[in-house]
Amino acid sequence: SMKRGKKTEEAAADGENDSGSASAKKAKKSKEPEAPIMYEDPPDKMTSKDGRNANMKITSWNVDGLRAWVKKKGLDWVREEAPDVLCLQETKCSEKALPADITSMPEYPHKYWAVSDEKEGYSGVAMLCKTEPIKVTYGIGKEEHDKEGRVITAEFPNFYLVTAYVPNSGRGLVRLDYRKTWDVDFQAYLSELDMQKPLVLCGDLNVAHQEIDLKNPKGNKKNAGFTPEEREGFSKLLEAGFVDSFRELYPEQTNAYSFWTYMMNSRGKNVGWRLDYFVLSSSLLPGLCDSKIRNKAMGSDHCPITLHIAV
Repeated sequence: SMKRGKKTEEAAADGENDSGSASAKKAKKSKEPEAPIMYEDPPDKMTSKDGRNANMKITSWNVDGLRAWVKKKGLDWVREEAPDVLCLQETKCSEKALPADITSMPEYPHKYWAVSDEKEGYSGVAMLCKTEPIKVTYGIGKEEHDKEGRVITAEFPNFYLVTAYVPNSGRGLVRLDYRKTWDVDFQAYLSELDMQKPLVLCGDLNVAHQEIDLKNPKGNKKNAGFTPEEREGFSKLLEAGFVDSFRELYPEQTNAYSFWTYMMNSRGKNVGWRLDYFVLSSSLLPGLCDSKIRNKAMGSDHCPITLHIAV
């Protein structure tokens, strides 16, 4: 999730830029508040461009603390959604502290956890599968990136599934330089996998790619998640032969977000960011059926996203 200073937070939440005089601002303040524009997730499409039926359903959710999310009945939603694979980010939980509610889930007999080595209760990702993958690996093979429990890769017969919690550049962009090296190394890792088998990447990628991907682009150009550097990193990934599945299907869709800060009733006002993605190898595109943003599901400052694909 994004951590930002209060001032920028208010600018971000307001969706206001700095043009206009103070008196005009005052007048604006006293007007009736505008009704928020919400996003309605359309009915799921279950057939691909090339006429195949979806045979794989993957859900990804940044749960912002697994233990709290389980207490908030996140698993009830998961059982209802019933994906073949569930990917979670920001679990913030050591393996020994995982709630029994999730470790004993019979629906997902194959469960994989990556946790932060050094910082307890920080970062962390999980992958829960109905059918056993051929092989599961952790990290991206670079020590400097692999201490924080950010990546799990599962090999399936026809594709790789990678789930990631990309490093946040932080308040004041204190980690932006680190993030830039991460983006380069992570892209190299994905491209190498892609040479062997096509892949699906899902998770909290901690970037709103274009202005359409957040409510207040003007106020956030210097904030983590919308810096030119982070946006460029994502563009480079797409140029390397990958596709943002949601934008591919819904190129003009506005107000479609997956993260809202807890402050200032941002979710109620739908002042959000699209930070969570399903990115596909372009060779999987013919089998893409739908890419969903489940913005009604509560339990975190992110909502879950779901992919329907024929593989």
